[in-house]
Amino acid sequence: MSDSKSPFELMMAQMSAQAQTMAKAMNPALESFSPTEAFKGFEALWPTMPKEFMEMTFGKGISNDGLDAKTRLLLTLAGLTMQGAQNETGLRMTVRHALEAGATEDEIAETIAQMSMFAGIPAMTKAMDCAREVMADKEDKET
Repeated sequence: MSDSKSPFELMMAQMSAQAQTMAKAMNPALESFSPTEAFKGFEALWPTMPKEFMEMTFGKGISNDGLDAKTRLLLTLAGLTMQGAQNETGLRMTVRHALEAGATEDEIAETIAQMSMFAGIPAMTKAMDCAREVMADKEDKET
């Protein structure tokens, strides 16, 4: 397998470099600004909802026989995986909430892996990377 970047990756790298140059020109303190890291910081400010609150708002809200919060969040995770890298913040937050709602790491991985058939391997890989980050962060906080 080649280490060369795709035309899209090259374009995104060039756009990122140009944005960094513009930010530095406007405010030298922004030289080290990273949008990805900024969004991750934002995610940390958003609390994980308790399972009971998720059940009240997302699960069994319409019907007692309806889907529970865990199932709804796994379905949401499948949809976000289909979007590829368009909503990494939403994907990571959904993984975090799914874990809180009782989903296992295996269920999350299986949900993401299933989407490879519909969204493709790159979208599945990106979602899996995001999920691993959340799971690693959770393990770090528990130790």
